[in-house]
Amino acid sequence: MLGQEELERIDRTARSLLEDPGVQVEDEEVADRLISAGARHASRSQVVRFPEKVLKELLSTAPAGFFLTDRRGGKFQVGPGTPPIFWTGAALFYLDSEGWRPIYQRDLADFTRIIDNLDQVDGIVGTSTEDTPPPCRDFVGLRIMAENTDKHLRALSFSPKGGKAMVEMARVLAGGKTLKEHPLFSIGFTAHGPLRWTGLALGLFKTTAGHGIPCTVNGEPMAGASSPVTLAGTAAVGTAEILSGIAINQVLEPGRPCFFNLGFAHVMDMRTGFAVTGGPENALLAVAGAELARYYHLPSVSWMCSDSLSCDTQNALEKMLAAVTHAQAGVNLIWGVGQLESEKTISPLQAVIDNEILSMTRKYLEAFKVDEECLALEEIRRVGITGNFLNSDHTLDHFRNAFFEPRFLVRKPRVPSGSEPTLLGNAEAFVEHVLSSQRRPILKEEEKMELDRIEKRFRNLS
Repeated sequence: MLGQEELERIDRTARSLLEDPGVQVEDEEVADRLISAGARHASRSQVVRFPEKVLKELLSTAPAGFFLTDRRGGKFQVGPGTPPIFWTGAALFYLDSEGWRPIYQRDLADFTRIIDNLDQVDGIVGTSTEDTPPPCRDFVGLRIMAENTDKHLRALSFSPKGGKAMVEMARVLAGGKTLKEHPLFSIGFTAHGPLRWTGLALGLFKTTAGHGIPCTVNGEPMAGASSPVTLAGTAAVGTAEILSGIAINQVLEPGRPCFFNLGFAHVMDMRTGFAVTGGPENALLAVAGAELARYYHLPSVSWMCSDSLSCDTQNALEKMLAAVTHAQAGVNLIWGVGQLESEKTISPLQAVIDNEILSMTRKYLEAFKVDEECLALEEIRRVGITGNFLNSDHTLDHFRNAFFEPRFLVRKPRVPSGSEPTLLGNAEAFVEHVLSSQRRPILKEEEKMELDRIEKRFRNLS
């Protein structure tokens, strides 16, 4: 989408912003470490400026690629040129057959069980839970997710203390390996734009540093509000925020794996003040983020979401647009499975529908082979004019891999006297089946006891 000259212009603008005016760094220790590395204090309190040479040196230690793991033995390579992986997303509210409500611990557990049974989803992201004290929601959420899936765990962070608790929990789950050897858990935070890193974000970066834990560094500018209304200006501001965040992480832990995440950028509906997440501009910014990440030799992230309030046709068209455009652009990690309502709500029904969207998207990205076996010249000659291929050995050998086979989509003829099957109905039936089935054991008893012990200790520190 962007040519080399356009990428270079965005890069120059972002680097210029990091030199003047710089970035507000609301942690004295982090600011001092940046100054020791060659950054400069600005006249304004807490603002740090990044000379180009210093920024280049710090960014040079960030790896171009790395891997994530899960407890199933899965290993996911991320970096320029790797296929996309898909995760869920954070939220405040829950939508299921019972209705819409704040998320409670039982909802997070149920949602995690659904994700555990969806074959296209590679990891789960933590959420806020209403029945947990705010300072404890990150590590309590990590424990709930770990009890209900062995997929990759991306914690939602609420405090630096929570970061410490989650590192301890992740060590238990790693089974004796270091977290660098077995990165089954990752963290991240967003710049509070424009051009500001809060003490909360920096505290999390500090408390999780030193273990090789992958970190998603998010620029989340909102075009027209916290960044210029033009997408180029928004990309420049977001890039400056992300580069400074990666530089901060490299000061704290040289070589720490970091994602370049411009894909969380929003735009503001200038008529209503609404934060748009499912528009074509969001897709454009995600594509730009993927291309900028490759320019900097870093892995990329984006967020496929919808502004719809329910699992409806608007939701489907917005999420399909995002999934296909983001994946085709080479985004390495795409969030948003199960999300709707502009990232505020998650739904197990939506997660099932999204799983089908991801399956179609991955099949589309595979394209098709053009070789002697697939061209089937001799088979066409054998069948001959007016023949058919239904009884062909070639068809038998290839039909299972030749076509997309839906898991939940409707491919049945209409039955005039009966009720018509629907995708949403199939999703509802699947969710009901999973939640009514016996839960498979995920954790060993000693692991569960140790997670409970860590949780109790950190709750008492609140």
